[in-house]
Amino acid sequence: MQQPDRSRRILAALVREYISTGEPVPSSLLVGAAGLGVSSATVRNILVHLEEEGFVQQPHTSAGRIPTDRGYRFYVDLLLETKRSVRTSSAVEARLRRDGAAPLVDAVLSQASHVVSQASHHVGFAIRPAHEVAVFDRVEFIPLGATRVLVVIVARGGHVIQKVIDVGEPLDADDLREAASYLNVEFSGLPLHRARSAVVERMNEERLLYDALMARALRLASSTFTDLPEEHALYVDGAASLLDEAQEAQGAQGITLGTLQTLLVMIEEKQRLVRLLNEYIDGPGLTIVIGAEHPDPSLRSFSLVASTYEDGAGIGTIGVIGPTRMRYPRAIAVVEGAAQAVSRLLRNTN
Repeated sequence: MQQPDRSRRILAALVREYISTGEPVPSSLLVGAAGLGVSSATVRNILVHLEEEGFVQQPHTSAGRIPTDRGYRFYVDLLLETKRSVRTSSAVEARLRRDGAAPLVDAVLSQASHVVSQASHHVGFAIRPAHEVAVFDRVEFIPLGATRVLVVIVARGGHVIQKVIDVGEPLDADDLREAASYLNVEFSGLPLHRARSAVVERMNEERLLYDALMARALRLASSTFTDLPEEHALYVDGAASLLDEAQEAQGAQGITLGTLQTLLVMIEEKQRLVRLLNEYIDGPGLTIVIGAEHPDPSLRSFSLVASTYEDGAGIGTIGVIGPTRMRYPRAIAVVEGAAQAVSRLLRNTN
């Protein structure tokens, strides 16, 4: 936004005031709030220009003005330009530890979604990296009778994947234990997709097939690493907070029951929401999507604040979803702090 400093300050003051009260902001209030020492007439003229440029709108002729999505974007960009380092991550990490989150992926992310929801008063979410980037730690084979075997894959950080395979031949517990021991020695520490490729490479080396134990272990491994689910697990907390927003919403800026229902359905169909969120996350760091910036028209009453974290094996996401009239400074600080805290907690387990 190429605007004189006083236009920027008046717009920022208007957005802050509207976020705080939810009421159209009159020019008389902005005279003092912007701290410019100018007259009401000057403020009104500036507001007229801001409205012409699409940063604010006037719901009713006699009312004050409210920010548009473009106005919110200006405000958020200004926050990101001027934000100072906040000591939120240590507080969030202390909260995660105090609330009993063990240093395991599922426990930490479930609690993290709860913490960011409570702190922001919006829907909190956390997305675990896909299995494809998980690092193989160990495998266990448990006989289920006949030729069926339960496979338990443990990835670094405590992520557990289970599947049942049919090995096509009867194997006793000792056979399975020896096979698991061989695979754990050979492939521990590799990403799951690399472990799968390594197994195929080994099976193509004919000399190994003369060893019955190795051949059996590799056949088991081939079935183990094939068709692993690739879904990103999603943890969501605080969806009920949107019900309050919908009930209190007034005017065009509010969340209607229809848009609320759309989001709740997406939360219920978690992989649909994951796919949408992943479309926004194109690199590490902070992502903010405001109102009309959503490609899905049904979500244009919402804003998204998300940040990536690293668990030592892959990249996941933590964030909040709420109305466009959210307290952005708080949401940004909480989300970034949670992402940093989760990174520290999970990297230390790998």
